[in-house]
Amino acid sequence: MYSKWIGTNSIKLKSVDSTNKYAAELAKQSDVPDGTVIIAQEQKQGRGQGNSSWESEKNKNLTFSIVLYPVFLKSGEQFYLSKAISLGIADFLNQFTNNVSIKWPNDIYIENRKVCGILIENFISENQFSSAIIGIGLNINQTKFKGDAPNPVSLKQVTGINFNIDECLGLLLFTIENRYEELQSKKFSKIDKEYDQSLYRYKISASYKTGKKTIKARITGVNNRGLLMLETAKGNMINFGFKEVEFV
Repeated sequence: MYSKWIGTNSIKLKSVDSTNKYAAELAKQSDVPDGTVIIAQEQKQGRGQGNSSWESEKNKNLTFSIVLYPVFLKSGEQFYLSKAISLGIADFLNQFTNNVSIKWPNDIYIENRKVCGILIENFISENQFSSAIIGIGLNINQTKFKGDAPNPVSLKQVTGINFNIDECLGLLLFTIENRYEELQSKKFSKIDKEYDQSLYRYKISASYKTGKKTIKARITGVNNRGLLMLETAKGNMINFGFKEVEFV
């Protein structure tokens, strides 16, 4: 394990419906150490945002959850956790391939295809974080996808390399830990800049659907509240929340 503390306490499961659900149930029964990682060889009901699911072939990918206690963040700063985790995953992938980007709000892309999904469940009390469960599904060695996801891809498909799953986990936890420690140090400006520059379609004119209308705009960043900032061809600035805008 490359990381200093994330993953020091780990639980390895042969099969589970959802690592996030397992982590949440575990937290109800006992005190879970900060940085605990729950890893599944097979995840039968991996979840994404909303009602979406995550397809993952047994022993071919990384499906795990991290339990964190980001009590140093206020509730209004919660999207910074998403930014830090996304950057950590991008840092890992950038060591093996090019054209890695973060598709707002919670996907990691290689070129125009999805390689990773993130599900963060935050628990907030009195305007402050109490805990967070970060679920990550990263396609490593899977080469055939049977589900209805439109554009999945794996690291093996991109590189032609068959990766050691355990080594990938160790390196990924290391890059996530580095970014999380930047967050602990309140390096918000650095995180903002590097996150924005890593965004899928950053400053590229493209089509977006909002309601029944399709607009041409370019992404200029994501604000502290997690809203996607678009600039239209006429120079108007519009902010959108999750499910208020759709990539076309």
